[in-house]
Formats: sequence, C-alpha cells, structure tokens
Amino acid sequence: MTSTTPEATAADPALHLAATYRREVGASVDRIFENVFDWEHLPALHDSYFTAVERLDSGDWGWRIRLSRPPSTPDREQVLRLEVDRARHRYTAIFEEGIGAGTRFWTLMTPLDAHRTAVEVRYYLPEMRPEKLAVLGGKYMASCERLWSEDEAMMQHREMAEARARAWAAAPRPKPEPVELGPVAALLPRLPLVVAFAERPFRVVALEDGALVAHSTICPHWLGPLEDAPVEDGCAIRCPWHGWRFDARTGASLDGHRARLAPAPRVAVAADGMVTLVPADG
Repeated sequence: MTSTTPEATAADPALHLAATYRREVGASVDRIFENVFDWEHLPALHDSYFTAVERLDSGDWGWRIRLSRPPSTPDREQVLRLEVDRARHRYTAIFEEGIGAGTRFWTLMTPLDAHRTAVEVRYYLPEMRPEKLAVLGGKYMASCERLWSEDEAMMQHREMAEARARAWAAAPRPKPEPVELGPVAALLPRLPLVVAFAERPFRVVALEDGALVAHSTICPHWLGPLEDAPVEDGCAIRCPWHGWRFDARTGASLDGHRARLAPAPRVAVAADGMVTLVPADG
C-alpha cells in the first residue's frame, strides 16, 4: 500500500487537477465504506459504465480489480486499485493499466449526522493541457454524479431493508392465509404483480411456458430489490445490485451460490379460473 496523500497527489508534477465534485450523500460514512469495498456491484448496478469485473487482490487496505467497459473488448479494460484510510474518512483510486492509466482520484468524506455525509471527489489526471483537462474533467463530473446517485439509492434502500428485516425477525410470524388474486383473465394483464402474503412481499409472474409462479422480492445476498427484475431465460430472476440469479420457480441460485430466495407461496388456479396464493404445502 502506498503512503500517498491528497496533498502529495496535488503536488505531483505529473498530475493535474481536472475536476472537484461535491455533494451531500444520504448515508453514513460506515455505509459508504461498505459500498466502497463492494467491488462486485460495479457491472450490475453501473451497467452503463462497466460490463465485467475480476478481483485481482483485496484486503483491509482496499482492493485491486480488472474492469471491462462497453463493448467489452480487450482495449476497453482497465486495472483499478483502491486504497482506504478509514481513520481519516477517505480513500483513493488509481487507474494502473488500460483506459485512463495514471489517473488518480481522492474521495474525502465529512460525517454530518448518522445518515448524512458530505463528499468531495478530486480528479487528478496525467494531462497538462487546460483544454483537454476541461473536457475530461467535465466527463468525470457527469459520470461521478450518476455513479453516486445510483450508489446512494442502493445504500438507502439497503438501510431500509435491514430495518424491515430486523422488525420482521422481532415480530411473530402470522399464519399464512390464502390471498385471492381474481380471475386469471383479469390477472394476466396486471402481471408482474407484487402482493403481500403472510405480511411478506412476493411477486407473481407469468413464465414463458405460461406457468404462474410467485417469488420473493428480496435478494438474500444484500437484500436487493427484485420487484422490477426482468424474467430472463425462461425463469431466471437477476438482482440489479450484484447480478445474482435465482430460479423463479424454486428460489434456488442459478450461479452456484448457497443463498436462495425465501420460500414463496404457490399460485393456485381453480377450475373456474380464479387465482389464489396459498401456502406452498397447501
């Protein structure tokens, strides 16, 4: 790990400040650091910027990864190293290879309260031409705004999801009761449909073969939202945060992970066409 500081970076004659981005983020410093160490989310949550990620090294100090950018050709790869300084609420990232090689940016954080943090990001580039710095700086500012907005939404959703999970764990589980969804002909145009069953959220979807199934709307990995996840390859549900895939029929992982979706109710279709959610063993 290097001992470079923001001050040393600013004084480096090979690097020049291209942009400084500032915003208030609705998340704590600890939550932001959790997000920073979560390199796996980059190509899933930020799919407009990244298509794949490979971890090369990691530890308490940070991580080193290989990123692919659209359209995922060898010339669109870059190696990024991130180093954290938790004590001083900051971290730095260095593009070591590929696109943007030599670029370094610092992120400096100031806690405002339990759920708000002031963030400042400084971009230093191995470029000295003012006009080029201005163009590149503008691009970094635009991408920084979008990336932080997407990360902030994930961090805030996770905060709320954890609170709900704690409340559910502390409350007695109600006895599952059937939930009527109406005639199948009227239901189909409304699908996919999120419904509550035993006070837990599930989504009813129609698979390619016409089968109606229900699946949990909460990813077991990081409590990611599955209520808007598209159904792929016939029955696969993909989490938008990390790309983990699950079988909508069974809840089992399709990627070899041990995690699986919470048990879902069964969608029962009566002879008269009435659709009802019933306990899986009912």
